[in-house]
Amino acid sequence: MSEKPADFAALKKDLKHRMDATIEVLKKEFAGLRTGRAHTSLLEPVMVEAYGSPTPLNQVANVSVPEPRMLTVQVWDRTMAKAVEKAIRDAGLGLNPAAEGQTIRVPIPPLNEERRVELTKVAGKYAEHARVAIRNVRRDGMDHLKRMEKDGQISQDEHKKHTVEIQTVTDEAIKSVDDALHQKEQEIMQV
Repeated sequence: MSEKPADFAALKKDLKHRMDATIEVLKKEFAGLRTGRAHTSLLEPVMVEAYGSPTPLNQVANVSVPEPRMLTVQVWDRTMAKAVEKAIRDAGLGLNPAAEGQTIRVPIPPLNEERRVELTKVAGKYAEHARVAIRNVRRDGMDHLKRMEKDGQISQDEHKKHTVEIQTVTDEAIKSVDDALHQKEQEIMQV
């Protein structure tokens, strides 16, 4: 914690905010996992060698989803088309783009069963990292409560009551992580 909240309401709000931020990060990580369906976030990690420096793809082109298994990349500068095509091919996403002038078509191949299982394991690792981060936030909150009690800011009864409240917030955050993981696993395993 950067600054110490003066009361429990501020502490609880801070803990909830930090747990929610962890869940948002998890959802962004999940968005990057390929599920066999086209999604613009699939190309977010792609960096293009543009004008002498690595540049995010979304700064040199527009990505859209015209059909469920196809992405199109509309390059703004025609001279960048080959560099964008190469960057997508070399990004390690298993995609094979085809350039047609300023437009690059990126077909999304169907996932095989082995790759689906591998992706669910990766999703599980992401979720576990999020759970650990949430538990660390809870630990920070519990430590802060102990200090508040030790400093005489709250009584022992208030400490016990607030401990239960922090655990409830933590349980809700963990449930959100589990729900997001379950949803992502279903999305990955759909044939």
